[in-house]
Amino acid sequence: MSDDDSKPPRGAGGFGRGRGPMMAGKPKSFTTAWKKMLGYMRQYIPALIVACVLVIIGTVFTVIGPDRLSDLTDLIASGMFTGTIDLDGVAEIGTFLVIIYLLSAVLTYGQGFIVATIVQKLAKRLRTDISEKINRLPLKYFDKTSYGDVLSRVTNDVDTVGMSLNQSLGTLMSAAALLIGSLVMMLYTDVIMTAAAVGSAIAGFMLMAFIMSRSQKYFERQQKHLGRLNGHVEEMYTGHVIVKAYNGEKASQKEFESINDELFDSAFKSLFLSGLMMPLMGFISNIGYVAVCIVGAVQVVNGAISIGVIVAFMLYVRLFTQPLTQMAQAMTSLQSVAAASERVFEFLEEPEMENEGQKKLVHHDVKGDVEFRDVSFGYSPEREVIHHFSFHVRPGQNVAIVGPTGAGKTTIVNLLMRFYEVNSGDILIDGISTKELTRENVHDMFCMVLQDTWLFEGTIRENIVYRKENVTDEMIEEACKAVGIHHFIATLPDGYDTMLDDEPKISVGQKQQITIARAVVQNAPLLILDEATSSVDTRTEKLIQKAMEDLTVGRTSFIIAHRLSTIKDSDTILVMREGSIVESGTHEELLKQGGFYSDLYNSQFENCD
Repeated sequence: MSDDDSKPPRGAGGFGRGRGPMMAGKPKSFTTAWKKMLGYMRQYIPALIVACVLVIIGTVFTVIGPDRLSDLTDLIASGMFTGTIDLDGVAEIGTFLVIIYLLSAVLTYGQGFIVATIVQKLAKRLRTDISEKINRLPLKYFDKTSYGDVLSRVTNDVDTVGMSLNQSLGTLMSAAALLIGSLVMMLYTDVIMTAAAVGSAIAGFMLMAFIMSRSQKYFERQQKHLGRLNGHVEEMYTGHVIVKAYNGEKASQKEFESINDELFDSAFKSLFLSGLMMPLMGFISNIGYVAVCIVGAVQVVNGAISIGVIVAFMLYVRLFTQPLTQMAQAMTSLQSVAAASERVFEFLEEPEMENEGQKKLVHHDVKGDVEFRDVSFGYSPEREVIHHFSFHVRPGQNVAIVGPTGAGKTTIVNLLMRFYEVNSGDILIDGISTKELTRENVHDMFCMVLQDTWLFEGTIRENIVYRKENVTDEMIEEACKAVGIHHFIATLPDGYDTMLDDEPKISVGQKQQITIARAVVQNAPLLILDEATSSVDTRTEKLIQKAMEDLTVGRTSFIIAHRLSTIKDSDTILVMREGSIVESGTHEELLKQGGFYSDLYNSQFENCD
């Protein structure tokens, strides 16, 4: 759209923007974030239960092993004293251990496969929900949020959720089952040595909880600063020509370094604090080994237990302390999941446009009668930019809307297209209020050419046809001939199948011609031209104006123009100032009045010889 000072600044404009509304408010807690995540994962709970069952069975096989190994140790020790080892007994126990460890490995793989599948489906669902959410969000959300931050939520935050869950969820389930299973077997084997081992574990859990309470805020800040950094990079890359033209490299670099330093600070603190957990748990595990060895040795000397019990218990201590280290590592990943998911759910919980599922009225046979009835509108409640706007456009009329920057010209078009909802009043098409129609139905009535060209990565043909069905090659060529770009396209090696991507193949003016050809092909009954010839040279502009004259025949057309010479033949010219119509009439009528339009028109020639 053309520049319109009545419109609020977008989140992607200017140095130091790109923060968006998400920087406000205090960080959410780890528990709150995970409550939302578990609620979102509700449909995967049955599969998670199956994975848990596999883990439990596999853990049972794992923890049985040391007990049987104790029997094997006693059997061998007994044979060494008597001089005869029961080899059949040794083989039987050995075979049993191989079987249960093999079954444990198979079940662990099954659990890992299920968890990985769940995580990937969850990540896919998050991306799908975000993609659908974007289409349900009002434009005012994007007016205050940087595009880079939105992209960061779709990519970085969802990837963080997926990768961190994949690394931690299965590990946490296995570690928890192994911890409980080994604790049960430790109690079964020897209560006194179990007390010594559990004492160190309790100290480890207390340390883990303390570190998590201190580090979670830094994980949240890390994800937010990453979103800011993406927003800054996106807007600086998009406007790199302007940045260079105004020698803004140093300012851009300074802003980048500031955000990057904040990201480094939060990332360093989060990783430093969370990184303390594993060495601390390792230290506590070793303390547990020492305690068990001392207590076990005393009991062996007193004849309370055998050497085999010591061997079994040392294995149980390893099985007991290993999950503690794994859980410490998993909790670090879960903190990243909490921080990233909070940003994703914050986006998914943004207020949406009104649900129009209940609207059944569809208007197909559009004649083009458009009426504004006492329309008032403001982008924010405290600032109204359109005041009691009323005007009636007859079918087939060509209406030009002119006025100084900030007069509300583009805002009128936004309201007509229902990009925004009016605060009061009504807009009618063929006597039907646009409020009674779905937005999709309203959009289907219009073809639009904006000042800012938009072409997606694809062929020239695909860009021209965009969403229109049953378009023949002849229709595409006729449209391109009408706007004067057919000859250029024909000279390209691949013609209409030339791919448009980041590599510059066509000029800005040629991009504009393609977007105008797209409007010709769309062939909608209502037409909006918002500075449609602003990016083309004078010769091409005359060609396009001729095409526009043909295009506007039989269509109700709204033309926004700063170059008033381009709209002299309009049926009606609306002159806007500060959100209101101050004059209206034909070009000649307005010049004769000698009012505001006359001043605007003549000001274009003041500096001409």
